[in-house]
Amino acid sequence: MLFARFYSNSEMNIIVFSKFSIFDELMKKIILIIGILAMAFGLHAQKKVNDNVVQVSGIIMTSDSLGGLAYATVAVKGTSRGTYANYEGFFSIVARKGETLVFMSLGFENKEYVIPEDHQGNKLTIVQLMTADAYNLPETVIFPWPSRENLRLEFLALDVTNDLEERAKENLSKRQLAAIGESMVMDGNENNDLYLRQQAQKFYHIGQTPPMQIFNAFAWAEFIKSWKNGDFKKKKKE
Repeated sequence: MLFARFYSNSEMNIIVFSKFSIFDELMKKIILIIGILAMAFGLHAQKKVNDNVVQVSGIIMTSDSLGGLAYATVAVKGTSRGTYANYEGFFSIVARKGETLVFMSLGFENKEYVIPEDHQGNKLTIVQLMTADAYNLPETVIFPWPSRENLRLEFLALDVTNDLEERAKENLSKRQLAAIGESMVMDGNENNDLYLRQQAQKFYHIGQTPPMQIFNAFAWAEFIKSWKNGDFKKKKKE
């Protein structure tokens, strides 16, 4: 696109023709084309990734009673991703096609499920049956005493010294039991009870924001009352 500009001086009129830079226009078009191609490539890559992701949902059941297996673990093999089933045995996890899901539960054999690579769609529903893992203990044979008389003689000959009595008292003392209780970890039943109480606390406020004590007017009233009464002042040692 050309424009004519006239400049006059004392000697002559000079017509100067100026052009918009063709290089600038070309660079703008190149940047626009690159942006469009990058957007198209990103959308294609995102669609390819989404097509490879599957939402796997289902229920884990026992093979003998067909009841839901509570809190069974579902892990993606070879990764750190996983989840666990709820109390009824239902689970849901996001994985990629071709990955292997490992189902685990205490007292049951581990099961694996490979997500089909040719699966159509992004959702998959399965029912996984778990078989009880039977472990046979070695045989133990209990032999009785030959006769009642022999049992009586052995019982009377049993050496119960004062040292054994003192040791039993020491092991059953309150101090020893308290020390054992502090160092003892929670077992499966206690962990399960803690988890259920935490779940119940979450369900209590489901669908709404959990309350915060900072907005509790009654808590503020108690705080102000205690502050006026001087409960937070350091008491002098008598």
